[in-house]
Amino acid sequence: MTSPGPRPDPTRLAAESLAAGDPTGWFERLYVQAGAGTAVVPWDVPEPSRYLAEWARRGAVPAAGRRALVIGCGLGRDAEFLAGLGLTVTAFDISATAVRTARERHPDSPVTYVVADLLDPPDAWRRAFDLVVESNNVQALPEPVRGRAIAAVAPMVAPGGTLLVIAAATAPAHEGPPWPLTRAEVDALGAGLTPVAVEHLSDARDPRMARWRAEFRAAG
Repeated sequence: MTSPGPRPDPTRLAAESLAAGDPTGWFERLYVQAGAGTAVVPWDVPEPSRYLAEWARRGAVPAAGRRALVIGCGLGRDAEFLAGLGLTVTAFDISATAVRTARERHPDSPVTYVVADLLDPPDAWRRAFDLVVESNNVQALPEPVRGRAIAAVAPMVAPGGTLLVIAAATAPAHEGPPWPLTRAEVDALGAGLTPVAVEHLSDARDPRMARWRAEFRAAG
């Protein structure tokens, strides 16, 4: 019998953090180990999310100069993409190493990279952004913190603003992360907002995967 291969680095580190009672601590550990060459960040790719890029090509992006927030920005690929479209972008991550690395990779970037926690976002961000992008972060959180993270997202959308959600709908069979979102969880991310479109998309690159892409609009 062939023994299973090692678990992907995020899965291993997440399991260790959960066992230690620290459900978000694995993000920093992953980026630190990646910097040392002992782990791999699977989402460290040069291109922005294709689900974000496809959505942007529809012309749904707010006008240049409007404020955008990228949740869990990692190493900056989506934040830099939105800045390239003329948006004034704030991007945050709970990992200080990720934020420092993003700044180093993009030394001339107009993006404001900050360390922050989705479970306790700054009060100044409430109703502050014309576009909020939540891409593949909530799916990396188990309960009970997942519910807190979901509840924190919509309040950051400004009146008349847009929330874009991208998340796993199904995933290969392993213990997670990601833990795919249900339709009810996607709807909860847009609580208090008006749904514009909720898409369930197949993944041509991996038939085991499917994605949610949901757009919500705030009144005003």
